[in-house]
Amino acid sequence: MKNISILVPESSVMQAICDPQYLFSAVNNFLQAAGKPALFDVKLVGATHEVKLANGHYSVHVDQLLGEVERTDLIFIPALFGDMAEALQRNKSLVPWIAEQYENGAEVASLCVGAFLLADTGLLNGKKCSTHWLFSNEFRRMFPQVELVDGRIVTEEGRLYSSGGANSYWNLLLHLVEKYTDRATAILAAKFFAIDIGRSSQSAFAIFQGQKTHADAEIRQVQQHIEEHFAEKFTIDELAEMVAMGRRSFERRFKAATNNTVIEYIQRVKVEAAKRSLESGRKNVNEVMFDVGYGDAKAFRDVFKKVTGLTPVAYRERYGKMVAA
Repeated sequence: MKNISILVPESSVMQAICDPQYLFSAVNNFLQAAGKPALFDVKLVGATHEVKLANGHYSVHVDQLLGEVERTDLIFIPALFGDMAEALQRNKSLVPWIAEQYENGAEVASLCVGAFLLADTGLLNGKKCSTHWLFSNEFRRMFPQVELVDGRIVTEEGRLYSSGGANSYWNLLLHLVEKYTDRATAILAAKFFAIDIGRSSQSAFAIFQGQKTHADAEIRQVQQHIEEHFAEKFTIDELAEMVAMGRRSFERRFKAATNNTVIEYIQRVKVEAAKRSLESGRKNVNEVMFDVGYGDAKAFRDVFKKVTGLTPVAYRERYGKMVAA
């Protein structure tokens, strides 16, 4: 029997508590229907017997307090809601418990922005991690010692698991079902819950917003120029001259401020503009390509797929139709 502890932090997302509980309980039913014993003992665990969520609209009554958990094999940290720094402060009492259980052999999985609470334990220092694309800049600021993997749906390293944004955590849940049972059971669960088991990237959902919360005014000036003139051709040397810097110093400061190289930033701005145009459905792929400053179809396709995980044609088919509908 595998003991699963689903944490119920303050400021957590109700659905991210219910979904793993529902899934692993359903897997128990699948196993029993196949003449096998139930595999998972699922418990809700918290610092208090009752945790109020969503400004008091919901109350969750836990099965066990932290100190009552004798042994657990897998801990789920659900997504948090609201201001991340405040949410972490309210849940400080959970941090040493998570670290202690990990040291005792438990695996720990964070769902979406539950990665902030996992990172707060220090267990992710020097390791890779995934979280919601919208919170990536904030995560990097708060936890610079953690290697955030952009776009990844599921990241696994050293008995620590993390997932991408929103419903991406279902792919992590299915990954763990397969690990603890088998591929056939995971596929059955995927079909039952109507989840695409093969998704590996959240890049197609990401909206590139740049990183402008830094204090480097010259670099912000260049970012603004790139975003306003993305269809034009300019070199790194020209951008450096704009703010009276040498190229090497400019590239170093740009990377430090934005977490992107200059070329990566230009590409992501161009791709973001192309995504918006493809979503509108008014122009074909070649027209969009020229509008964002590309003249080589293969280069445009390669960059677009690198950033989004989809070709321009596939992206338009998926999201252009949705917008048109």
